[in-house]
Amino acid sequence: MATTNSAKKAMITRMEERYQNEVVPELQKEFGYKNIHEVPKLLKVVLNMGLGREAVQNSKIVDEAAKDLTMIAGQKSIIRKSKKSIANFKLREGLAIGASVTLRKRMMFEFVDRLVTVALPRVRDFRGISRKAFDGRGNYSLGITEQNIFPEIENDKTRGLNATFVTTAKTNKEAEFLLEKLGFPFRKN
Repeated sequence: MATTNSAKKAMITRMEERYQNEVVPELQKEFGYKNIHEVPKLLKVVLNMGLGREAVQNSKIVDEAAKDLTMIAGQKSIIRKSKKSIANFKLREGLAIGASVTLRKRMMFEFVDRLVTVALPRVRDFRGISRKAFDGRGNYSLGITEQNIFPEIENDKTRGLNATFVTTAKTNKEAEFLLEKLGFPFRKN
């Protein structure tokens, strides 16, 4: 069954519409892209919650973290297991030590929208996110120290999580411009 144009428009999120209507033309103007397919875009967002020693001592913590990550992402997270044993950390191969989820397309844009408009403004003494967390290939990693900034989380335990934003940008400058136009509140230098 084919979808109509009106059905497709109903599925587009607010952030995705902003990307198509505002960000793409600005990127083309700034960097001189001739073809629309050259314009950098956000490919995926990977959320990762590593629990370390906590998970080794109490296996129920991993299930709680996976449940919290599922609520934050809006998509089921998977439990990550250790790849090798490390005696000093009392870690055995195959032991559950974290949770992760990869968001793409609509879910990714919805998460980015909630992060930028709802979660980051709830951070205490927030002055912006660092411009130094780019990896040299156009990807950005953001460490969130308290998951309680997301309104979906109601428990008092403070766990951190990492969010990696993977883009098709070839340079950090292009990726920074893309994320800034999507609404990421970078620190003023």
